Amino acid sequence: MFYKILNRARTQGPSAALEPRSRRPRTSPSTIPDATREHALQTRAALERSGLDHGPISVHETMRRMGLATPSEASLARIFRQEGVSRNEPKKKPRASYRRFVYPAPNCLWQLDAAEYVLTRGRKCVIFQLEDDHSRTQTAIHVARTETADDALIVFQKGIARYGVPQKLLTDNGTALNPSRRGWEGKLVVYASSLGVEAITGRPGKPTTQGKNERFHQTLFRWLDQQPLAESIAELQTQCDRFDVIYNTQRPHQGLPGRMTPREAWDATPVAPPPRPPGTPPVGGIPRVGDGAAGVPGGEATAQVQSNGGVSIDKVFYYLARWMIGETIHAVWDQTMMMLFDERGDLLVEYEIPRNGVRHVSTGRRPRRGHGAD
Repeated sequence: MFYKILNRARTQGPSAALEPRSRRPRTSPSTIPDATREHALQTRAALERSGLDHGPISVHETMRRMGLATPSEASLARIFRQEGVSRNEPKKKPRASYRRFVYPAPNCLWQLDAAEYVLTRGRKCVIFQLEDDHSRTQTAIHVARTETADDALIVFQKGIARYGVPQKLLTDNGTALNPSRRGWEGKLVVYASSLGVEAITGRPGKPTTQGKNERFHQTLFRWLDQQPLAESIAELQTQCDRFDVIYNTQRPHQGLPGRMTPREAWDATPVAPPPRPPGTPPVGGIPRVGDGAAGVPGGEATAQVQSNGGVSIDKVFYYLARWMIGETIHAVWDQTMMMLFDERGDLLVEYEIPRNGVRHVSTGRRPRRGHGAD
């Protein structure tokens, strides 16, 4: 170093020898080529014009599937901020902090909900979306003038014709979907029950129970907003049918393992056996999921926290916390792990499946009020 400074003083003068020099390397192997940056920006713009998700994760998956050189998601986020096409959201909850309740197989549970949309001249209509909880597959979509029980029945029947009969159907407490809490049965509940489907609802004032479907509406509306405004119910139905293909078979889903498409997730796990209509004997002895159904890993159940602060599942007591007494929880398990979720679908705590003979399990970690487990 001394001789470098001496040589600089002789060739450039004493002042140059004392001036601090940049330590930045002349080359950087991690520098993203301009062509790759341009591909990333073009991909993001194309996704945005199409009405599809266009954040760093979506762009990363799209470029990867196209066989392009793909920067990391963090690098893509940095590129988009530098180019001014996105903004930093430091207060946003990290994605890794979310662990959602998921049923163990397709057709264990479907979620049905409806949301308003508009046609030309400001005319309103309603879009029913039916979604499989496990794979996030859109099993049916139906456009109607208003939210009626007849149209709710139509979309449910469309889903059954395409994918079979689910074991459970989750809706809100609307009169067109499931008015049981209001003291009477609706058409949809009567029909579902005749097939052996268990019709369930979220608690009043708890829309997060149907959170997957609420988020599903956003994805649909973002896509529809980029299409020409439909003139009629039939034209909007055609647009929704086109969205069905894109969503189920082309768009990587960020809520699925490996960011599969919903159709890939559906095909990856054996479908849950259909329920038995009331009064019919078992066919071939095929039980429901949670009773050890052949080919379906693990099971699921709903239980209420007992007065001693825990729940009993399959003759094993799992302790939670005394402040949760009376709360409803969802249990999902496989051959090795038992996971307990609250009504919102947030993970409370998980346990290893105990060995035979163990009847009481506690991890020593308690779920905090209003939050899932750490």
